[in-house]
Amino acid sequence: MIIVNCAQGSEEWHQERAGVITASMFGDARAKLKSGPNKGEPTAKAQDYAFRLAVERISGKPLDGGFETWQMRRGHELEPQARMEHEAQTGLIVTQVGLVKTDDGAFGASADGFIGEDGGSEYKCFLAPEKLRSFHIDNDASEIMDQVQGCMWITGRKWWHIGMYCPALESVGRQLWWQEFKRDDNYIDKLEEELWEFKLLVDGYEEKLRSKAA
Repeated sequence: MIIVNCAQGSEEWHQERAGVITASMFGDARAKLKSGPNKGEPTAKAQDYAFRLAVERISGKPLDGGFETWQMRRGHELEPQARMEHEAQTGLIVTQVGLVKTDDGAFGASADGFIGEDGGSEYKCFLAPEKLRSFHIDNDASEIMDQVQGCMWITGRKWWHIGMYCPALESVGRQLWWQEFKRDDNYIDKLEEELWEFKLLVDGYEEKLRSKAA
């Protein structure tokens, strides 16, 4: 495990992520077509992500130049507040982390924090009503489970806290929805298997791009 201590959203952070299959994209990476003649094959979104990574491996730089949407920027700006609220509600101490990679550098996770020796945390600052409703009303975090279990796979941690931070709900005391998720090795085994398949797709694109230039 390689820990890169840098601020999320910084130039160094974007540089370190270039060409790395990151936990926030694990869901897209393992996505397969569910019907049709190509059932079981990677989706167009998965193929596009793999191709982007192949280009970044070759250039050594983020293909988008480190561009951030305003939603991403907002998330990075609110993260310290989310972390402090989490600490206040739980009494835990969250140690800020930049980026964690596997030893080969192929996979990574921008863990928002480590808690003690066995835990970690991830904070989301969604604005979309359907996403907020999933957490606050349905108590459903399945949409980000690939990322959560992926973080535990890469870091070796045993549990992870997910926090949904929404300052607009502070007046009713619901500014932070959070829940603890335990490490699920069966889930991780399947996830890892499919991510290695995805890595082969990235490898293939990189090989084709390099051979054409030769």
